[in-house]
Amino acid sequence: MNDRKIRVRFAPSPTGPLHIGGVRTALYNYLFARKHGGKMILRIEDTDQNRYVKGAEDYIIESLNWCGIRFDEDIVNGGSYGPYRQSERKTIYRGYAEQLVGNGHAYYAFDTPEELESMREKGKNKDVQLSQYGPFTRLGMKNSLSLPQDEVKQRIASGEPYVIRIRIPENEEIHVNDLIRGDVLVQSSSLDDKVLFKSDGWPTYHLANIVDDHLMEISHVIRGEEWLPSAPLHVLLYRYLGWEETMPAFAHLPLLLKPDGNGKLSKRDGDRLGFPVFPLQWTDPLTKDISSGYRESGYLPEAFVNMLAFLGWNPGTEQELFTMDELIQEFSLDRVGKHGSKFDPEKSRWYNHQYLVNKPEKELIELLKLELEKRNLHFDDIYIATVIHLIKERANLIPDLWNNSWFFFVPPKDYDEQVVQKVWNPAPVVSSLLGSFLKEASEIEWGHDQVHSFIQDFISRKNMKMGQLMNPLRLLLIGNNQGPGIMDIATTLGKEEFLKRIETGLEKLPR
Repeated sequence: MNDRKIRVRFAPSPTGPLHIGGVRTALYNYLFARKHGGKMILRIEDTDQNRYVKGAEDYIIESLNWCGIRFDEDIVNGGSYGPYRQSERKTIYRGYAEQLVGNGHAYYAFDTPEELESMREKGKNKDVQLSQYGPFTRLGMKNSLSLPQDEVKQRIASGEPYVIRIRIPENEEIHVNDLIRGDVLVQSSSLDDKVLFKSDGWPTYHLANIVDDHLMEISHVIRGEEWLPSAPLHVLLYRYLGWEETMPAFAHLPLLLKPDGNGKLSKRDGDRLGFPVFPLQWTDPLTKDISSGYRESGYLPEAFVNMLAFLGWNPGTEQELFTMDELIQEFSLDRVGKHGSKFDPEKSRWYNHQYLVNKPEKELIELLKLELEKRNLHFDDIYIATVIHLIKERANLIPDLWNNSWFFFVPPKDYDEQVVQKVWNPAPVVSSLLGSFLKEASEIEWGHDQVHSFIQDFISRKNMKMGQLMNPLRLLLIGNNQGPGIMDIATTLGKEEFLKRIETGLEKLPR
């Protein structure tokens, strides 16, 4: 790392919910900045007003806050390099576009959409270079390179719509030095003359991105692999604007892949396979369609962050669980892989389980209390702690705390029909057996050891197998065949509730 001060940015566009791939990009930027004592900037890139989605900006900020990713400069807290929303910087960009025209590295183009489509059609099935606006086609189009200068001036003066395009060199090797991939070599003949400034007065991503990174003194651009094809264009822009000496270092992160490894992870994959691809739940403002989020699905932010960190990076050791501070300490770009990383839904649940079971008891009590309060149920902390001790090892997500323990707080309203068919047969024999058990159990002292001894003795005297008593007994207590051991259920519920549930079940089930 040289002496240049470290400044990185996360620059999302508010065009919809933030994909977990975007969160990972923000996380890696954050870890890198903190590791090297640098600054982390949030910049909202909203120059594409046609794709702007109401609520997306707030969603992005809330998502990153939930993850614990903090910014030194952003649209909320400001900073010395603002504004941090590109729509508030609109007046900055035209001057740089005109500068590029003035030094011969860009030009005005007046082509209509129909003329552009005609060019593409003519070049189709012939040569890719003839189907794109670039060195091999631009002189046959309507622009300031092909038209007389007087006509160009007249068209502009009359208010005719135009765009400004970069002038890609015809035959040049462009080198992109990538901190993850090494030297990436691209032939300029494969590039097209991208629009830098649109006819509506807005810059495109390419121009605004480069100008803002320069003016905000960004030292490292850490972004997704999908931007790698644009990197040669960006290298040229730095050179043409005279900023080559202060050009940031590039690092293009590997793609997040579908669980089967075939292609980039998308929202449809999450919908199809039943896992979130967004950090928070998102409601589409137009369609009102709801997409699930990790927070609402019951993931802890620290588990989510730990899981994301390992999708492309590894510490070089067997350790898998890291706090944010530990990730900052260990993170390095040279341990980020070049190849795509398959997303594993089960591994994400494993991470959450590890964090959930290792949470302090007090925090777990509060989490389960929230579930109880939703149902207007109130129990003391001692009782809740006892329940948590019995069920937390079975919990992967926060809702599992309730799903695995509800029967400690409310009796079953009905009984799983499949379990009834399996364990309550023949009904007269089973109900008679449980009737005898109920009568005898009501007369014993209550405690774990006493209940255990009584059950063992009862089974022995009735000359039966353990399952012949315990399975129908569990059905009466919780309505199915799940849950902790019967002894734990019995002693936690207490004698009165234990006996009451048996009595109620015997009244409801076949006799």
